[in-house]
Amino acid sequence: MIKRGLLQKLLLVSFLFTCTGLQAQQLPDSVVMVIAGKPVSMAEFLFMAQKNDEVELSDSNSVNQYIELFKNFKLKVADAEASGLARSQSFRNELDTYRAQLTSSFLSDKAGENAAVQDVYNRYSEMLELSHILFKMPKPSVTQDTVAAYALADEAYRRINNGESFEAVGQALATANPDLIRYEYVHCLLPMQTVKAFEYAAYDMPVGTVSAPVRTTLGFHLIKLHNRKPNPGMRTAAHILIPVASDSIPDADQTALNKANEVYKQAVNQGDFSILAQTYSSDAATAGRGGVLPEFGAGEMVESFETAAFALQNPGDISEPVKSPFGYHIIKLLDKRGIPDFEEKKSKWARIMAQGERNFEYNQTFDDRMKQEYGFRFYPEAYRELQNLCDVYYPANPAFYTDMPQMQTLLFHVNDTDYTQRDFMSYMQRHPYSTKSYSGDFMEDVFKLYVRELLIQAERANLSVKYPEYNHLMREYHDGILLFEISNKKIWN
Repeated sequence: MIKRGLLQKLLLVSFLFTCTGLQAQQLPDSVVMVIAGKPVSMAEFLFMAQKNDEVELSDSNSVNQYIELFKNFKLKVADAEASGLARSQSFRNELDTYRAQLTSSFLSDKAGENAAVQDVYNRYSEMLELSHILFKMPKPSVTQDTVAAYALADEAYRRINNGESFEAVGQALATANPDLIRYEYVHCLLPMQTVKAFEYAAYDMPVGTVSAPVRTTLGFHLIKLHNRKPNPGMRTAAHILIPVASDSIPDADQTALNKANEVYKQAVNQGDFSILAQTYSSDAATAGRGGVLPEFGAGEMVESFETAAFALQNPGDISEPVKSPFGYHIIKLLDKRGIPDFEEKKSKWARIMAQGERNFEYNQTFDDRMKQEYGFRFYPEAYRELQNLCDVYYPANPAFYTDMPQMQTLLFHVNDTDYTQRDFMSYMQRHPYSTKSYSGDFMEDVFKLYVRELLIQAERANLSVKYPEYNHLMREYHDGILLFEISNKKIWN
């Protein structure tokens, strides 16, 4: 904290450099100097001084030197303004861009966002091996549309619990009704590779168990967790791909395997793998660079290729020919490392979470804090009446808005304002921003977005009062742009 005596010194010294005819007693107590006719507040001066590492505010000489620098800086800004630079479209565009970025940084909770990404990253050390049966729902769907899909899933769940094989039940159902049911074995699942509800359910399961029906945006899933394995990390490898000719050609597979074995022998007998890839590989995307693939992790390659690549222990090791749907691969391990650290994954995952269905967990800390600050109150009975409409109509259906036009019950209160069911329905009709195909999920997404939008409006209007540094940062950037422009005009050009 700055002592009162220091403030008095700052006031006394600064007025020596006042560039105006105004007298000190005419100025408000908060003004420390006037430069080119414009007052500078003590708060602005201290904000700028404290950002300068060379200023020692407890040293009067240091303060005096900085005041001189500050005065000259402000005079140049005033010169730029007098030259009309602040009226140019390029200046206004740049300032507006910064204002939007700065405002966005205040309308978030970085610690909460990091915690949300960290929660996902905590699962990243472990990969899952599982099978699942998907019972699809129609798109879009209301509650009554889910009944048939759920009944099929529940029946299959009971059969499996009564001793039938998960794989046998899944394959039989998928074969009998391929348009509505799908069976899939997944050799590796990691976080952020599937829809949120599926990932959360799978990671919460004990090995060897079968889940009850899990509803996601795709439908109802039965999940069997076969195994949990440590994430093996990342690999960089090169490969040579020998294609298998059309099945109509006799012995095509054996011919390709023979060719792959010949190339493999050359590779292990000190042949130049890069030259061999350029000569023999049919993978046009990698052959020209010696067969080198982008770095990959578990679950990113077809299973047979991945198993062979991760089985190689030391850089320089070469695999025997491995068959995949693309042909026969000879794989050379170039480098291996552990799983990427949190900072490496954070930026990519944060972008995905901020924009997709995970945005509510990503912004939850901010949303919760704003709700508390602006007195959010929710009336669940009124919301349940809207849910009853969702049982019958999808929110994009015009009948959703005409069937019960008198819905004026109080739905929630925020920032000293009441909002009714009708207010929300009007918003949802204008802003149907959800990718969810199930009516109840769709409405829930839009409701959360509506409340967040109102909270952000309230916070945006309050930024200058709530965060004094907001105005200081805007002023700093405003002046910085003008200083650059006037220097460019009068010195560098």
